[in-house]
Formats: sequence, C-alpha cells, structure tokens
Amino acid sequence: MCEYCGCQQIASIKELTREHDAVVAEIAEVRAFLRDDDVEGAAKTSRRIAEILGPHTEVEEGGLFPLMSDEFPDHIEALEREHRVIEAVLVEAAEGTPSDPTWPTRLLASLDTLRDHILKEQDGVFPASLSVVDASGWEQVEAVRSRAGTAFDEHPHDHTHSHGHGHDHSHDHTHGHDPLPDHAHDHDPAPHEQEDHA
Repeated sequence: MCEYCGCQQIASIKELTREHDAVVAEIAEVRAFLRDDDVEGAAKTSRRIAEILGPHTEVEEGGLFPLMSDEFPDHIEALEREHRVIEAVLVEAAEGTPSDPTWPTRLLASLDTLRDHILKEQDGVFPASLSVVDASGWEQVEAVRSRAGTAFDEHPHDHTHSHGHGHDHSHDHTHGHDPLPDHAHDHDPAPHEQEDHA
C-alpha cells in the first residue's frame, strides 16, 4: 500500500486499493487451482474476481477516470481497454466451468494483464489523482461508489479454500511501473504477491 504520497488518505482510493488487494489474493488462488489442474476451482475463484471488479470498474470508469481523462487521455483509454480484455475472459466462467480447453491458458494470460493493470493504477493513476481531482471531484467519485456498492458489502470472503494449499499473502514488490508522467514514487503501491508461473 502506498504510504508516502498521501493518496490512501482519500476514502475512494483506499476502497479501490482494498479491492485491488483482494483481487491479488484471488489471483494467487486461481494459479494454485490451475497448478492442480482444478479448472472448476479456478472458474469459481474467477467469478469472485469478477464480483469484486464489477463495482470497482464502475467507480473507476464512472467516477475517477472521467476526471483524469483530459490530463492523461492515452493512459486512461489504455486502462479502459484492459478492463474489456480482462472482463472478456472472466465472463466465460460466469455460468460455470468453461468447456473450452484453451480457457485456463487464456485466463492465466488475462490475470497477468490484470496484475500489471493494478500496478499501473496503484503506481500511476492513484498518486496522480491527487493533483488532478479536487474536492468536488472526489464527491462525484463517492456518489458513484454509493450507487455501485462493493463486493464486500454482503459477501465477506475468507481466503481459506479447500484445495489444500496454504498461501503466503505477504507481497513483495519488484516492479518499476510508473505509467503517468511526472509521478515517480519509490514506494510499494499495494500488496502484490510473488508469482509462481507454472
């Protein structure tokens, strides 16, 4: 979590970061399921990721991003494109376990995109928002959050799964992303788990 730039003092950013952290933990679970060739478990966890990302994306695209698009149009457009790419793979598991044998491989690729996407937001967008969004803008973002809600409202999640794998959810950062100009930060923006690529 960013502890230096001050963005975590903004309630909207703090909640978006909490959702990022939850998604990072779920990504680790998907990878563990797929290492065990448990596609059903991976599909179930993918649905949980989609559940978290639903309101999260609504807040970003309906609240935060429009306030930043004039200043950083290319970056915001690229992030929204990545949202669509990730959603397209996750939605395949919406009704159950996909039968397409290529889905697990495509899912892993989309989760790689998602992890990188999270870093771009935590390292770039969120710190940059402090210089772009004013008090009335944050009120707009909060209004979108009030409408969107959060996946944590009614579905508190326990990360202990029955597949028998214990996971260390302490996260080590070895990244250098800073996609927005003039916002370099030498901090760890959010907990990110070391990945063991199968």
